[in-house]
Amino acid sequence: MNYLFHYTILFLLLVFVNGAYAQSSSQRKEILRELNSSVPGKGHVSVYEDESIGNVLGRPMAPPRTVYTNSDGSTQFYRARGFKIQAFSGNNQRTSKNEALRKQQLINNAYAEHETIVLFESPFWRLRVGNFQTRAEAEEVLKEMVKSFPSFGKEMYIVVDEVKIPVSQPYGE
Repeated sequence: MNYLFHYTILFLLLVFVNGAYAQSSSQRKEILRELNSSVPGKGHVSVYEDESIGNVLGRPMAPPRTVYTNSDGSTQFYRARGFKIQAFSGNNQRTSKNEALRKQQLINNAYAEHETIVLFESPFWRLRVGNFQTRAEAEEVLKEMVKSFPSFGKEMYIVVDEVKIPVSQPYGE
């Protein structure tokens, strides 16, 4: 039972030292110095830190993101899970492609700042708009688009999709 207590304390110390309270090396050293100091009436704690642990703490644990570049080389971006507005979906072999392209042109004229893409996933032609990190951002633009295109605005809705996040704007901020 005693070893379980010691391992629990060690684990909590490692989490504490590597957590938000110790982002820099100097902060971590200060915490360890304070923990190792003797306080009368409160006992004594000795923390021994292997050098290899010190080298790992404080480093980002997530793998680096792959950076992509547009075909014209003008924009660099990450790919991430996000949201798009599905503005059209149809499976009529004769008319759906042309309708998707027509609606794409209308949306591009009104909302040039949002990327549009026409996809064919058999048997459906789909038109998707935007690269939104949050659902709230997508909902805000969706409301504007429904007002701008009342004739087909009722068929628009938000979908989860892979989006492009510009490198200058990190994901999640």
